[in-house]
Parts: sequence; structure tokens; C-alpha cells
Amino acid sequence: MKKQSKKVIRKPKQKSSTSGQSGSTLNRRTFLKFGRVAAIAVPVLGVAGYFSVQSVQATICEADLSKIGNGRPAIVQIHDPNCPVCRTLQKQSRKALKSFEDGSFEFLVANIKTAEGGALAANHGVPHVTLLLFDGRGEMVQIVRGTSSVEELREIFGAHLGVSS
Repeated sequence: MKKQSKKVIRKPKQKSSTSGQSGSTLNRRTFLKFGRVAAIAVPVLGVAGYFSVQSVQATICEADLSKIGNGRPAIVQIHDPNCPVCRTLQKQSRKALKSFEDGSFEFLVANIKTAEGGALAANHGVPHVTLLLFDGRGEMVQIVRGTSSVEELREIFGAHLGVSS
């Protein structure tokens, strides 16, 4: 009986790196794979960064309480960032204000965790979850306590801004 010879499977030899990098080679396939990932990641990160910067700039602009009494009516929310009811009121207020012309009013957020926001709330004797409506001279006209529906807020803001909604 004849013995069958076994086929020996040999692994292909790894190309040795001539640049001194031990064990890692940058071939065309890895370079293209890296390029594809980078081509997808860069625009995604850019768009995310853009919207993050826009959000931060809007938040900074809304926190500038020195805009009260600058000649335009102001709507100031007394806000606690840890309060879910405050966040709900903020969302509803923003939705209600979308129907009004930009630049005709100021929407500001007085964070009670800051010295300036806490002082404003204390000066007017109001807790968080409150909206203060100021005229163009900076005099308080109305206080809206608690949450309201978007439609109710739209009516209140329309009356304050002198716009029929």
C-alpha cells in the first residue's frame, strides 16, 4: 500500500518593512480604507460641530440680561437648568415665539444658578418656571407663572408685543 503524501499549506511570507516599521505595513488597501473612513467622518464631525457652536452661541445670547430695556420688549424666563418643568416652558415659549418677527423682541433666559439670574428673580420676587414680560424701557409689564400651552403663550406674547396673532 502506498502512502499518500500530505499537502503542506504554506503561509505567504510577510513583506518586510524597509522603512523600519516593525510588523505594520501601509499598503494601498489599508490606505484606501482609512481614506474612506476619514471622508465620511470629517463632514459628519464638521456638521455636528457647526450645530454645537450655533447652540452655544444662542445660549450665550439668551443669557445676556443686559438686553432688558434696550428699546425692544423682552420676554425673560426665570429658569433652573435642572428643572424639567422649566425646560418644558422654555420649549413651549420658543415654539410660541417662532410665529413672531425676529428682531422685534428679546427672548432671554435668567438662570437662577447664576448671580445675575438669581438677582433678577429675587428683585421681582418670582420662583423658577416663570416668564417676566418687560417693555422697551425695561419696566416689568406682566408675570406669567407656570407652564401654559403654546397657543396660550402665543396669545400672551402677541398682546405684549402689540401684534394680533
